[in-house]
Amino acid sequence: MELEGIILKGIGGFYYVECDGILYECKAKGRLRNDRTVPLAGDRVTITVREGEENTVDFIHERKNSLRRPPVANIDKLLIVVSSAKPKPNTLIIDKMTVLAEKNNIRPLIVFTKTDLHYDAELIASYRKTGYSVYTFSTEDHSELDRIKEELRGCITAFTGNSGVGKSTLINALSGELQLETGEISDKLGRGRHTTRQAEIFHVGGGLVIDTAGFSSIDFIGDNLLYSEDLQFYFAEFRDNIGKCRFTGCAHLGDMGCEICRLVSTGGISKSRYDSYVSMYNETKDHKKWKV
Repeated sequence: MELEGIILKGIGGFYYVECDGILYECKAKGRLRNDRTVPLAGDRVTITVREGEENTVDFIHERKNSLRRPPVANIDKLLIVVSSAKPKPNTLIIDKMTVLAEKNNIRPLIVFTKTDLHYDAELIASYRKTGYSVYTFSTEDHSELDRIKEELRGCITAFTGNSGVGKSTLINALSGELQLETGEISDKLGRGRHTTRQAEIFHVGGGLVIDTAGFSSIDFIGDNLLYSEDLQFYFAEFRDNIGKCRFTGCAHLGDMGCEICRLVSTGGISKSRYDSYVSMYNETKDHKKWKV
C-alpha cells in the first residue's frame, strides 16, 4: 500500500513517517541509498507499507529548501534560541544562522532565553533593530509565550541554537504536554551537553516543530556554500540601502561613501551585526561562482 506523509525523525537507518496521524517505521529504499540521498526530518515522502514485511521510503518529494545544520527540510521558519546567560551568546553564530535562513527563503525568529538570570538589553535591542521578530523567555517569565506559539501556527519551524541554550525547555513550555529531556550547563566548559541527538518533529501550537541537536560552529560549505558578493542581500537591515553607496559594487568594508558604513557609525545598523558581516565576507571571499 502506497501512502504519502512526512518524516518526523530518522535514527539508526530507520525513518518514522506520519501519514494521516499514523506513524510508520521505514527503511530507505535501495535506490535512495544508492543515490546517497539522505532523507531529512520535514521531507514529504511516498512510502510503501507492507503487511509482515519491511516498510520503505520510496520517493522524496521536491524540497522547497533544506539545511545542512540543522539537517532539516521544507522549513517555513527558523527559530534561533539564544541564551542570555550560559552559554554566552555568540553573535557570529546567531548571524550565520539568520544568513542561512535568508539564503534559503526561511523566515528567521530569535528567542532570548534565561533572561531571568541576565537580561542583555543592548543585545536584544540590536536584533530588534534588524526587523526580525525577537522574543524573550525564561522559566520565571512566560509573558511572550503565547506570541511565540502564534508564530508556530500552520508552519514547520525548526528550533536551533548552541547546546544548552534551552531549546527543549522552550518546546516543553510551548507544548504543555511534551517532556523533552533538558540538559545542564558545564561550569568548566560553559556549554550544555547534547540532549537532542537527531532532528525530530513534534506537533506544537497548531504547527510542526523540529527540535534539533545543538552545535558550536557553522561553516559555509557544501549545501550551505555562500558567496561574498551575495552576502549583503542576506542582511535584512542592509537591503533598503544597497545601491545607495557612492561607488557601484561597494563591498561595504569601510570604503569612502559607503552608506552601510555610515549607518553603522550613526547607530542605524548594529556594530555587532556589521562585524559579523565583515567576518563572513572574509570567510567567503575565496568562494568563486565560476569554480562551481
